Amino acid sequence: MKTMKHTVALMVLVGASSAFALDADFNTIDADGNGAISMEEASKYPELMSQFKDLDTDMNGELSEQEFAKAQ
Repeated sequence: MKTMKHTVALMVLVGASSAFALDADFNTIDADGNGAISMEEASKYPELMSQFKDLDTDMNGELSEQEFAKAQ
């Protein structure tokens, strides 16, 4: 019975992490089409916002396509 509970808990955890995956591509998020994702554009995607500062490696306040690629 204990093993069954652990298995179910693991399945829930794995499901939650896949639900966290970003489901939009760069061009969709880059609403103004300027080739970068601003914090304002990213704010519509909580899963991206939670990673924004770590992904913005050049610290310019926006994500390039290369920086964004690391989120996926």
